[in-house]
Amino acid sequence: MEGEIVFNIDVMLAKRKMSLTELADQVGITVPNMSILKTGKAKAVKVSTLARLCEALDCQPGDILEYRRGSDGA
Repeated sequence: MEGEIVFNIDVMLAKRKMSLTELADQVGITVPNMSILKTGKAKAVKVSTLARLCEALDCQPGDILEYRRGSDGA
């Protein structure tokens, strides 16, 4: 099974004491779209959106994104 990219937006929101709505407003995307990113249901993200997330959360991309290896069943 292939690995996956996980968004740790909820962790950063807690560290920054910021709501999902505040973050969505600062990044310039809708709350439903931000929720899709937060829950990991997004299939793609624009680099410009990632940059705005980093700006709003005062962090690096690696603080938001995590790679998790898939289990191959072996």
